[in-house]
Amino acid sequence: MTAVPPPVRPCILLVEDESGIADTVQYVLRSDGFVPVWCPTAGEALAAFAAELPALAILDIGLPDMSGFELFKRLQALPGGAAVPMIFLTARSDEIDRVVGLELGADDYVAKPFSPRELVARVRTILRRSERGSGAAATGPVALVPLPADAPATPAAPLRIDDEKRQIRYYGQPLDLTRYEYRLLCLFVQRPGRVYTRDELLEMVWDDPAASIDRTVDAHVKTLRAKLRAVVPGLDPIRTLRGTGYALCEDLPAVRPA
Repeated sequence: MTAVPPPVRPCILLVEDESGIADTVQYVLRSDGFVPVWCPTAGEALAAFAAELPALAILDIGLPDMSGFELFKRLQALPGGAAVPMIFLTARSDEIDRVVGLELGADDYVAKPFSPRELVARVRTILRRSERGSGAAATGPVALVPLPADAPATPAAPLRIDDEKRQIRYYGQPLDLTRYEYRLLCLFVQRPGRVYTRDELLEMVWDDPAASIDRTVDAHVKTLRAKLRAVVPGLDPIRTLRGTGYALCEDLPAVRPA
């Protein structure tokens, strides 16, 4: 009789410089079946992350050698990093810090003091969402109709979706997008000119709409716009309809403006 191998325990990267907090979080993670990897500095976290991708990362913002926000961006830039869910853990509870974290593409934001059990519950919820999204469809809730490489010119022709690579090209240049930026732009490309309210975008793009706020949509559209403008500075493909929502422009030029 063939022995059944034990289930793989998900690895959770914990980046926290306060040993007391780290010990408590590691204990509850282990108790819940996770394998915590504790790094007290950003430098150690980058090395551990590069050596083995975790299932999820918990990042303190106030690290001794680097801001947690900067660490987040560096981790995202590592191979496979953009697919790893991340939670910010911080003593700062101001709304501006939460918005900055959401703009960067974090999956959650937990302010100290916090309940370790609640933190682990959030970890489990995010991992379930990630597994559900990757299992049901690579792009999550958005139902895509990918554009073939030789598709004829259409109003959204400058934006090309490669669903297999989870990549979007804008006037031939690949965009470096977070998970939700990718889903948002995919949705816009499907229906140029169609106006989506913030509530519709939360429902159609986000894994857990009830856990998000209107500012979450605004923050992601803002960063998405910045990445599009970096390719063509004088063109804004996303229209804002004040009090309503957002839409992709229908009259985008087929050839990249000079």
